[in-house]
Amino acid sequence: MRGEVHANTVESAFSLFKRGLTRTFHKVSLKHLQRYLNEFSFRFNNRKAADLFGMIVRRMALAGNLPYAKLVEENAFTSFVRPKN
Repeated sequence: MRGEVHANTVESAFSLFKRGLTRTFHKVSLKHLQRYLNEFSFRFNNRKAADLFGMIVRRMALAGNLPYAKLVEENAFTSFVRPKN
């Protein structure tokens, strides 16, 4: 073990993601996979925050709008996906 990075931390983060996929979202498309990963990364990195709810509400209030057209556009978050042959 070196610092706070060890196998248990990685397993804990991956477990949080797997539970979210099987219990909350049920189906995830490759198109929006990066958004799901960002959400679970935020949850894991802030899991010990004292006022997590308040922090999220503040972020939501300050965030700009995400129009539906932007959400569903073809190349929104697919740069990491290999092109189909």
